[in-house]
This record gives sequence, structure tokens and C-alpha cells, in this order.
Amino acid sequence: MNTRILVFLSLLVGMGAVLHQVAPPMLLGMKPDLLLVMVFLGIILFPEKKYVLLVAIVGGVIAALTTTFPMGQIPNVIDKFIAAFAFYGLFKLAPKNLFANYSKSLVLAFIGTITAIGIIISGTVFLLAALLLAGLPDTFTSLFIGVVIPATIMGTIAMVIIFPIAQQIIRRTKLTVNA
Repeated sequence: MNTRILVFLSLLVGMGAVLHQVAPPMLLGMKPDLLLVMVFLGIILFPEKKYVLLVAIVGGVIAALTTTFPMGQIPNVIDKFIAAFAFYGLFKLAPKNLFANYSKSLVLAFIGTITAIGIIISGTVFLLAALLLAGLPDTFTSLFIGVVIPATIMGTIAMVIIFPIAQQIIRRTKLTVNA
């Protein structure tokens, strides 16, 4: 594993942890998982299985340590792992030359779409795991509508803003990635 890539991934997870802490609470004190956006960004920038596994595990552990959801530690680890590999699979559906041969707006639309799908997968897995392991403080549907949908909107907007910035940083540091 490339040390520079590991450092960059750790910075992304660290920024995600800060975003996870400062995100405003929504329904019943639950917060949108903006750490997930940084996990997805790491996958886009370094789309190799070993990095996906690493960022999924570390992101899940950090989210578990900082969760405000009662008994949310295990669901956080489960949902990050599943969502990261689902996102990786969706990202791999893109053409190999996505960043070079397509317009910036088309690339952002694709990134935004798979981010939204990934966040919905993550939120659904989290709520189902929490339901099975500890129970939910409200109905699945109300939590999905009140937390997952707004988190999806926030996360997608954040990704569309952050991705071009991260892409420029990667280009200037000359890391060997697809971005």
C-alpha cells in the first residue's frame, strides 16, 4: 500500500469524523452521516479493493466511536462496510476514462447519483441492523423519511462541492489515481 495514499485516506476520514460531529441533529437527535461522504470520496479517488476495505473499516469504527444513536456502534460498522463495497461496485460501472473523456457536469452528475444511492443503501442497512439488534426509537418509515432522505440530499450536495476540490488537490500532489 502506498503511504501517501494512506495518509490522504486518513485525512479524509479525519475530516469526515469532524463533519460527523458537527452535523446538526435531525429527527430524534439522529445526525446525517457526513463521514460516509468522505468514505465515498476516498473510494472515488483510490478505487482499489484494498483501499475500499481499509476506508470502510476505519470509517465504520470512527462512526461507531462517535455515534449518538443508542446501540448504534455495530450498525455503523455493518452499514459502512456494505455501503462502501456497494458504492465501489457502482463506481466500477463507469467507463474507464470517465474523468478524461466526459464533461465535468456529466462526471458530477454521475458522482452525485452514485453518492445518493450509496447513502440510501447505508441508511437502509443502518436502520435494519439497528432494528434487528436494538430496536428503533420510531418507525422505520419515519426514520427513513426524516433522517435518511435529508441525509442523502445533504451528502450528495456535499460530494458535488467537495469532489472537484479533492480532484484538484490530487492533481497538484501528483498522486497516482484515477481522478
